[in-house]
Amino acid sequence: MALTSSTQTNTNGVINRAIGKIVTDAAAAAAVTITLGFAPRRVLFVNLTDRITDEWFEGMASASSLHAVAAGTLTLETTNGIAVSGNTFTLTATTMAASKTFYWEAVA
Repeated sequence: MALTSSTQTNTNGVINRAIGKIVTDAAAAAAVTITLGFAPRRVLFVNLTDRITDEWFEGMASASSLHAVAAGTLTLETTNGIAVSGNTFTLTATTMAASKTFYWEAVA
């Protein structure tokens, strides 16, 4: 096997981390943008109600994520994942379903 591409970035010992909780009501779902004080290198988003996770890593395409459902199936989400731009990340209305509890973590 030949390695065709590899990238790595280091934090130089400084790690930024933000953690949050979102609870949606029964109204129609809406996209959500979360502003951080740093540009994240990894974002983990968990739908606690339905046991679904989405995880985005630096270098992934916008609105993509590693998507895991309660049964453990992993897929590559390419349209309703996590869109990172600068010091914000956005979740689509599809991801932000009504009447759910979500937790998120962003790390740089």
